[in-house]
Amino acid sequence: MKHEMSQEQYAESLFESDAVLEKVKASLLERGIRDISIAPGYGRLLTLLVKSARAADVLEIGALGGYSGICLARGLSPAGRLVSLELKPELAELAQSNLSMAGFGDQVEYRVGEALDSLQRLQEEGCRFDFFFIDADKGNYPNYLDWALKLARPGALIVGDNTFMRGKTTDPAEKGHGVTRMREFNERMAGDPGLDSVMLPAYDGLAIARVRETE
Repeated sequence: MKHEMSQEQYAESLFESDAVLEKVKASLLERGIRDISIAPGYGRLLTLLVKSARAADVLEIGALGGYSGICLARGLSPAGRLVSLELKPELAELAQSNLSMAGFGDQVEYRVGEALDSLQRLQEEGCRFDFFFIDADKGNYPNYLDWALKLARPGALIVGDNTFMRGKTTDPAEKGHGVTRMREFNERMAGDPGLDSVMLPAYDGLAIARVRETE
């Protein structure tokens, strides 16, 4: 029987394996943590976007083992910084260890606890960001978008992963809270007049938007 690669598999076959990121995935496996890291192709895209935007301050919502954090940090200049919000202390500790392993330990700050609480504190501290990566609990995606818009500098990029939720988003029979909230997030990313946006349909879906600069 003829075996054909998927388009994603073909694209990935063109790139060499990334030893640093493979160590991150292995660290999750060793601890029995489900690996739901961003797809490799989208990880490379994060690096490209951060670098192209010349982002100095990046906010990540959802750290897991640090895979996406490394991809984001790779796009930063040596003076850039990454703030990462993570609910679970053990994951924040693992991500910090992996970012240090990758050479970015001094550029990342982890804030542990409910992301909505951390976002409130960031606003109170007057923090502003050039780039946002959302990859946490799906039911709060619209809330995270609200906060990104509050904390964004003009021209900031907002990126959300898993926008298809492995087919649930496009299945009319799916009515769960996380699915309906993800649909709301997708619709707002696509339709908000203050955003220029695109939805990428590869892997599990990625939404990208740029905050328009007011005239």
